[in-house]
Amino acid sequence: MNIKLSTILGGILTLISIASFAQTDAVPVDKIIAKVDNNIILLSEVEAGYQQMLSSGEYPKDKQAAKCQVLKNLIVNKIMYAKAQIDSVEVDNARVAEELERRMQYFILQAGSQEKLEKTLGASVNDLRDDLRDQVKEQMTVQTMQQQIISDVSITPKQVKKYFESIPKDSIPFLAAEVKVGQIVRNPKVSESEKEKARQQLLDIKKRIEAGEDFGVLAKQYSQDYGSARKGGDLGWHGRGELVPEFEEIALTIDPNEIADPVESDFGFHLIQLLERRGGRFRARHILIRPKSNYQDVKDAVSFLDSIRTLIAESDTLGFEKAVNLYSDDQPTRSNAGYFKNQVTGSSYMATDELDPVVFFAIDTMSVGNTSKPLKYRTEDGQQAVRIIYYSEYKPPHYANLKDDYQKLQQATLNSQKNQILEKWIKSAKNDVFIEIDPEFDACDVLDGI
Repeated sequence: MNIKLSTILGGILTLISIASFAQTDAVPVDKIIAKVDNNIILLSEVEAGYQQMLSSGEYPKDKQAAKCQVLKNLIVNKIMYAKAQIDSVEVDNARVAEELERRMQYFILQAGSQEKLEKTLGASVNDLRDDLRDQVKEQMTVQTMQQQIISDVSITPKQVKKYFESIPKDSIPFLAAEVKVGQIVRNPKVSESEKEKARQQLLDIKKRIEAGEDFGVLAKQYSQDYGSARKGGDLGWHGRGELVPEFEEIALTIDPNEIADPVESDFGFHLIQLLERRGGRFRARHILIRPKSNYQDVKDAVSFLDSIRTLIAESDTLGFEKAVNLYSDDQPTRSNAGYFKNQVTGSSYMATDELDPVVFFAIDTMSVGNTSKPLKYRTEDGQQAVRIIYYSEYKPPHYANLKDDYQKLQQATLNSQKNQILEKWIKSAKNDVFIEIDPEFDACDVLDGI
């Protein structure tokens, strides 16, 4: 059995997928087709999994074999969930509620609006939330169980070398060209007068709430944290160290339903109301106002980065990485010595099609080792900023090898080890639970394949 980490969790289908499939005529009657202890698998889940294959661009030649694979993945999930129940592996309900709400907002966003989602499903969002709660808890429990199984997995350079040497010569992957690119970001400094305007606006909003207006309605109207604004400012559940210190300090000291005076963080000014607190975890909502930089503020940032660019080019002591540490305002790239990072492999080397198009076009006219002139751009949260781009390295297309691609091969080796341990664990665990499969799927030989 070859179980990939992604497919182990991929078998738990969302209600949205099932509902979308249910609108077709392919399954006239739903029924239970498998049991793992007290956990059931429905025919609609298998059919929905197959539809997901098709919608993702996979078109298996053998339709029945593909459905067997979906069923196998679902059973593997149920084995892990049943074992988690036996071993008392639990997930905090507050975390489940937070993840459930995050997914609900994602579904609404994908549908276009809450009304459109409800029309598609033929049910209310509250009904969907209730139906999804157990599925989300199950998936999070399986994830926790999986992490417990593979948490101690580590590999050595010798294992990486052995893994690479085990790849047939005619199967060694041919890798596309890669680049190593970094940036130094300068957020325009905001004047004190603009900060005071933002603080005063929030104080005025606070007075309106105290006079009887609804916090959530005003958050939707005024908050510039657009992700939480759609939810009336609700940020969900968080623990210590998960939010900026200035926010967390207020949220952990005020009483439930209390609204604190505006507090400043790197994101702007927050009007914070605590909703609930359970031990070290809390649920709060806020209204965020970001003070605006003016033309001169941006001009000053451009001038500053232009001087840094000159220093990097002319100084023997101030290299790019040192300049990043001293001057960059972008935390994600700053924590990686200023370089963009491949989110899958964690490597600082990226294929050109993985770069932001703006960054790609910037380096397309540059030579390796050069730094661009200051470029104005918008950050992910819509704020204006200025940056200089550093073109560090270029790797031409090549066949994978240990010298140039060790980090990728190390990750592949680690994944292989994790998969082997999971396979071994599941082979043993299936003997600890009761498994029953509908005779209709006898031809799948599911248990023999696990």
